[in-house]
Amino acid sequence: MKNENNTVKRSDLIDAVYDELGFSRLESTKLVGSLFETMEQVLCDGKDLRLSGFATFIPRQKSKRMGRNPKTGVEHVITPRMAISFKASHAMKNALKKK
Repeated sequence: MKNENNTVKRSDLIDAVYDELGFSRLESTKLVGSLFETMEQVLCDGKDLRLSGFATFIPRQKSKRMGRNPKTGVEHVITPRMAISFKASHAMKNALKKK
């Protein structure tokens, strides 16, 4: 499922759905797109997204703070923003340990 630079893209996921489940390319594309749209909407609504056996995505508000350009040393204000933290499940952590 990986391409030449070890990055899995949306098209790779669509291909996997097509190969594994036998849906048409159009149905596979709609399924993957719908999944990502639903995940995006849940996170944009400020809700946690828990995918059992995989991970939890937690949206959080980061406050305004001072930052520094490491190259020039110039300080500047980093504006408040939403960020998403990722926490792998125990099953995922165990699977990674086996690799």
